[in-house]
Amino acid sequence: MSEPAAAAPEPPQSRFTLPSAYTILFALIVLAAIATWIIPAGIYNLNASGEPVPGTYHEVASKPARILVDSLTAPINGLYGIESASGNINYYNSGTLFGAIDIALFILVIGGFLGVTMTSGAIQAGIGNLVQRMQGRERWLIPVLMTVFALGGTSFGMAEESLAFYALVITVMIAAGYDALTGAAVVLLGCGIGVIGSTVNPFATGIASGIAGVSISDGLLGRLVILVAGLAIGIFFVLRYADRVKRDPSASVVYDLKAENEARFRAESETGVVTLTGTHKAILAVFALAFAVMIYGVIPWEDLGIPLPTWWWWFPEMTASFLLFSIIIGLVAGMRESDLTTSFVDGARDLLGVALIIGIARGITVIMNNGQITDTVLHWIERALGDTGEAAFALVMFALFLPLSFLIPSSSGLATLAMPITAPLAAFVNVPASLVVTAYQTASGIMNLFIPTSAVVMGGLAIARVPYGTYLRWVWPLLALLTGLAVVVLAVSAAL
Repeated sequence: MSEPAAAAPEPPQSRFTLPSAYTILFALIVLAAIATWIIPAGIYNLNASGEPVPGTYHEVASKPARILVDSLTAPINGLYGIESASGNINYYNSGTLFGAIDIALFILVIGGFLGVTMTSGAIQAGIGNLVQRMQGRERWLIPVLMTVFALGGTSFGMAEESLAFYALVITVMIAAGYDALTGAAVVLLGCGIGVIGSTVNPFATGIASGIAGVSISDGLLGRLVILVAGLAIGIFFVLRYADRVKRDPSASVVYDLKAENEARFRAESETGVVTLTGTHKAILAVFALAFAVMIYGVIPWEDLGIPLPTWWWWFPEMTASFLLFSIIIGLVAGMRESDLTTSFVDGARDLLGVALIIGIARGITVIMNNGQITDTVLHWIERALGDTGEAAFALVMFALFLPLSFLIPSSSGLATLAMPITAPLAAFVNVPASLVVTAYQTASGIMNLFIPTSAVVMGGLAIARVPYGTYLRWVWPLLALLTGLAVVVLAVSAAL
């Protein structure tokens, strides 16, 4: 899951490191509380849908926050959806926003669902079996595995889970005449590009769409283009490097570690034959079905004029669905009741930090809304945008999310923090809010392919024994290409 909230491996003490996402977000809560004493309070008039009407901003009486008390209670009130003393919920997207508690609970249940699935061993067996079947055809293994990992990234934000596969894939790649970086790139870039092109990723697209008040299916075509084109570019980039290394081992950027890596990973390769059983296949089928059901449930078929029953699902229904599929997978795997509940709770525990980040990030919105400075900030941005066209607006949003993603590498935390402010801006330039969602997730995904605050990047490189600086020098052309792709898709989507 694209949630690098965990701390990366610690660098030498003499080097500066950014605080964790928790600390940064809580500091922003305090700054927001201070800002309510400085920024004038103001509001927009609202239309029938509860959205701000451009050009109707006007100042109102100031409501400064109690800096200490409100800063401490803001994350709690944000989880409950309480945004004022009267208990009113944020008027933006009030039809779909229940506070952050529904999102946090959804995250925990998704964690439990993934925990049960991983405990069954089905995903590990599936990828291990694929690797075995492709022996002797390792060059084809690069596009096949990158596609598999990208599917994990685009569907459920596969990130930390991928760390379990680095040793296996690197071992196979070294045995085939490639190097450790090739193996690491297959996993890291495969998952990462999938996250950049997230289609139904609940941790990025789902949360951002929910806060923006749009369906997860809105903007799906543009995200599919980014996924397919980005994956093709990534596969070409990795294959080109791998072929060069196989022809000339000295062309490897980690050639100085060749002997050590070969000795290390070949020693780790004696793991026995991986068997993909009928039970594993059934579990993988149920796993895929869970996401298919979620996709069907959230698409408004009725509004699209398609004669299919519309379920009008959102977070409560999706949460219940994944809870049901967790039980089904546990039963198919033959788990005892104690094993099923333990694996579910352990999986949920792994994402508890993500749920907490969502509450803290939501607290910033609570402070700003209670102090009535959210609309003032929107007004300032509206004036700064001026007559910005649709394409320029999309690119400005993308550029805005790049530095924010560096400060807050948690995709869920960033969505919870930024969407309440950025999504309403789309109405000011007559573009769909789903475009802001796409700008956010592509920027966040690209940054999380290389920033040192990403535990997935630093952890994966540590397993592969690839120095961080070496990786940066190698990957930057691909990052530039992926950025260019995102910019083109955003511009074209805005213009259509």
